[in-house]
Amino acid sequence: MLPKSLISADSHVVERQSAFLDIDPKFRDRIPFELTTPELGAALMIDGLFPMGYGRSVGAGRPLQDLGKKVAWEDVNPAAFDSATRLDVQDQDGVTAEVIFPTVGMFLHGHPDIDYAKACLDAYNRWMVEYCSKDPDRLIGVAQISMRTIADGLKELEEAHKAGFKAVMLPGEPMVEDYDHPMYDEFWAACVQYNLPVNFHILSSRKEMAEARVKPRGPHICGHHRFVRGNQDVISLFIFGGVFERNPKLQVVAVESDASWVPHFLTRMDNSYHRYFYMENVTLPEEPSAYFRRNVYVTMQDDYPVGQMTHILPMDRVLWANDFPHGDAIWPYSSDVLRRLTKDMSDEHIKMIVHDNTAKLYGLTV
Repeated sequence: MLPKSLISADSHVVERQSAFLDIDPKFRDRIPFELTTPELGAALMIDGLFPMGYGRSVGAGRPLQDLGKKVAWEDVNPAAFDSATRLDVQDQDGVTAEVIFPTVGMFLHGHPDIDYAKACLDAYNRWMVEYCSKDPDRLIGVAQISMRTIADGLKELEEAHKAGFKAVMLPGEPMVEDYDHPMYDEFWAACVQYNLPVNFHILSSRKEMAEARVKPRGPHICGHHRFVRGNQDVISLFIFGGVFERNPKLQVVAVESDASWVPHFLTRMDNSYHRYFYMENVTLPEEPSAYFRRNVYVTMQDDYPVGQMTHILPMDRVLWANDFPHGDAIWPYSSDVLRRLTKDMSDEHIKMIVHDNTAKLYGLTV
């Protein structure tokens, strides 16, 4: 049976120009701005990238035949950018609270101009504080860390902590070295000190942005299920690169990459380690899967096989989400989807994935 309180571990805002008004004055003439085009309808122009059409980003609840099609500004659900109606949208879906990520911000993490991206993300963070002030217990914003440099990252982390954020999101790839380099250990230690779990969301890296600009292998639809690979790479990096061994209390969340792949992934990591640790000169005090079970969370929406895998999944590491208002969202049908997904699960496991795990991770009291 579903509990009365559902927490979505991955929901979104879809930023309008107002989210970036407080940008560093040096970049005021490059602020992302709203426009309407014949091809996209309502869109936001990101300097140096492309106009982002709202058709796919606000597809929640729309007929499937309309996904990705242009949408007029007046047809955009205002809860996507204005918290005045956000709680009503939550209530409509039976959701008590949401952990809220950006949309435009995801693309900004892959922007080729890191100075511009940082200015936009800093402005977004200030706007997000205001957005969540409607009800901070139910609207849980995730601060964006540009990681332009480690010093910048530490400063941004401190600012996020002071502003009351309960989580941070990082780009899939940093500007200097990679995240397994010991130079980042000071940053990971600060995340632990401030009790800020680190989130990696799909489609938030320069590599993914570059790939989005070229023709993919196969039909375009193939891209919709490739996204999980980026987070798998990040998890492998943190485990085999010794990040979790050096920072055992660090918590990382792989966002919107589902969960049913996890048992095979853990088995494959352990098998690779036992077979190749001599050849690859990698030594870990514990099996790779042990670090996953202690340091990694994954979010999922309608990943139905999860309901049949509770005996092999680390269920205390699985977080449910509704992904409002994106095209992948299950809003406003979350309860129906969850009843189908959890029909063979115990009440204990159900409560863990739809409420308890997320509440514990982020320190929520709803």
